[in-house]
Amino acid sequence: MSTPSAAHAPQGRHQSKKAAASGWIGSALEYYDFFIYATAAALIFPQIFFPKGDPGIAIIASLATYGVGYVARPIGAFVLGHIGDTHGRKKVLVWCMFLMGFSTIAVGLLPTYEQVGLWAPFLLVVCRLVQGFAVAGEISGASSMILEHAPFGRRGFFASFTLQGVQAGQILAAAVFLPLAHYMPEESFNTWGWRIPFLLSFIVIVAGYIIRREVDETPAFTDKTEQKQRARSPIVDAFKYSWRDMLRVVLMALMNVIPVVATIFGAAYAVQPAYGVNFAKDVYLWIPVMGNILAVLVIPFVGNLSDRIGRKPPIIVGSLAAGLLAFGYLYAISIHNVTLAIVMSLLMWGVVYQGYNAVFPSFYPELFPTRTRVSAMAISQNVGTAITAMLPALFTVVAPPGAQNIWLTVGAIAFGITVIAALAAASARETFRIQMQDLGRPDAQPVPLADYQRQRAAAVAQGRTGS
Repeated sequence: MSTPSAAHAPQGRHQSKKAAASGWIGSALEYYDFFIYATAAALIFPQIFFPKGDPGIAIIASLATYGVGYVARPIGAFVLGHIGDTHGRKKVLVWCMFLMGFSTIAVGLLPTYEQVGLWAPFLLVVCRLVQGFAVAGEISGASSMILEHAPFGRRGFFASFTLQGVQAGQILAAAVFLPLAHYMPEESFNTWGWRIPFLLSFIVIVAGYIIRREVDETPAFTDKTEQKQRARSPIVDAFKYSWRDMLRVVLMALMNVIPVVATIFGAAYAVQPAYGVNFAKDVYLWIPVMGNILAVLVIPFVGNLSDRIGRKPPIIVGSLAAGLLAFGYLYAISIHNVTLAIVMSLLMWGVVYQGYNAVFPSFYPELFPTRTRVSAMAISQNVGTAITAMLPALFTVVAPPGAQNIWLTVGAIAFGITVIAALAAASARETFRIQMQDLGRPDAQPVPLADYQRQRAAAVAQGRTGS
């Protein structure tokens, strides 16, 4: 029977919970920043940062600035991933917090197109580039931190809190906009009210630093054996030894198409006057809020399920089902049916997509060894999301205002992408029964099922008793 080495074993339930809490809160705060930009890009920025004239061009330009943040992510992944693998998971997460917080505050201080002309969209793009750079290390760093602190048999459950935090950040982002959009006069909201959520990001800098300085570095990273094996250039080693799994992660990360459809293109399609659907802004903002509330409830259950049946089944089923539901969600918007759009969002975004979303924070880092884990995951995941970066603008080009069957065109593209992601997951090796010190080795043997179930049961029992 294989047993974890003492050096790699997590140091008690307290550290596992502390790491999970740090990942949850940090991800929530950081993705609050990232998604208030996404919300504003769909609802506000076309009117205030771009030339007045063709509204379709303004929508495309605004959504393209959203995509620029994803383009910057692979660059940030190289830099921040290297820091995470050479200087520690804790240090890279603090860096992510500072970069994201300051760049988001800067967006809230930017002048508009009427005030400075083309400087307005230029400065907006610069701030978005810094945001994208910063967020590139967040999920990979936080997932690795939590995974390496989690007890064997519960890695899926604990790592899922990274994405639960991300969903909570999106709830907070939309929730901050809701009262502003509802209660403020439209002219005041478009002039200065939209800036409030961005300026509130000073909380990210203060709270994030306080939270993340308290968590310990992981035993897997600080293990003396690992330190001796640690590569001077983890990026080179990642590409040399793990390129096949990195390619799989790139393709699986294309599942970012679902949040793009749900919260970015869906928002523009529903509320921008050029499309003629004309959902009220404050009504539409409730759609991703309710979907994410449901996701927060579903994620730990799916993460726990992946510890029982494996990582691959939830990812494959969740990917394909979410792609199919994209048709129904967009169709509901096209027929101006708010109730149906909410139901479709709850199913697609809140439930089915979580089969992928709740599991990848454990599955991705489990594919790579400790010495290159953050770099390999950050680079490959962010390359995949960068590929989906311009999808909102692409959707607007292939299905512009006035086009026929917008829901069918965009839905078909989304479903095709989810099929690719599901096939990539199916081709990967299963990892949930591999010991920490063996992760990333293609020849690693899983712990026998009966032994795994006993170890998992012991970890669950320890968690319940608090010992």
